[in-house]
Amino acid sequence: MSQGYTPAQTYQPGGPVIIQTTTTSNVVPIGSHPSQVQCPSCHANILTTVKRQPTGRTHCFALILCLFLCWPCVCVPYCIDSCQNAEHSCPNCGAYIGTYES
Repeated sequence: MSQGYTPAQTYQPGGPVIIQTTTTSNVVPIGSHPSQVQCPSCHANILTTVKRQPTGRTHCFALILCLFLCWPCVCVPYCIDSCQNAEHSCPNCGAYIGTYES
């Protein structure tokens, strides 16, 4: 036998496989008005586009106004930004950024 001889390492199937992954949070700070953020889709620094969407709460306010005979004012909850959600999207790629629920 020769001194300093080491057998070759061999791979054995079925042995433990370790996969390490890292994740990052895609949470972006948005509010009721357009926000300056980095788009998670196209990675551009953008000012978000905001689209207002009525919610169930908006419809309930309109119904309450109608029930209390304030029917001329039924459209008011649909005109007030604080009664609607703000949906943010990227003006470059159109990707959905998030919704601010008021």
